[in-house]
Amino acid sequence: MTSKNPKESLTILTDMVLPGETNALNNLFGGEILARMDRASSISAQRHSRRIVVTASVNHVAFTKAVPVGSVVTVESKVSRAFRSSMEIFVDVWIEDRESQERTKVNEGIYTFVAVDRTGTPVKVPELVPETKLEIERFEGALRRKQLSLLLANKIEPKEATELRKLFI
Repeated sequence: MTSKNPKESLTILTDMVLPGETNALNNLFGGEILARMDRASSISAQRHSRRIVVTASVNHVAFTKAVPVGSVVTVESKVSRAFRSSMEIFVDVWIEDRESQERTKVNEGIYTFVAVDRTGTPVKVPELVPETKLEIERFEGALRRKQLSLLLANKIEPKEATELRKLFI
């Protein structure tokens, strides 16, 4: 199986916030942002694995700025690390100013997807080889995030969380 680079899974979705997608303050519903992030992440995971993928978890979401009605929203996602059958996808959400076209990051998230065959059985995915400084940073952090998640779910023993232990030794 040939390894891949994060840029091969890059997915960019751009859309406008419509009134029916907003809350009482005329800002985009958080759930709508999450749905857009999930769709972009799913496409990134499919591009990396070339398989059917299912959302395994939403590991992190940070809402840092409201997204007003009429905003142009861009969701960018790409695989940050591939494990045996799972992939961590990092998602950034941006809005752009109508006049200056300056972009502001309003949200980020980390999703995990699992590649499966037609019967729903997990299948192996290609290795990921990061290239840029940010890709390497996200790649290295992914193993710590996975170990923390497994540790909190009692699926591994503390001594098995080798990357987490390095932070404290």
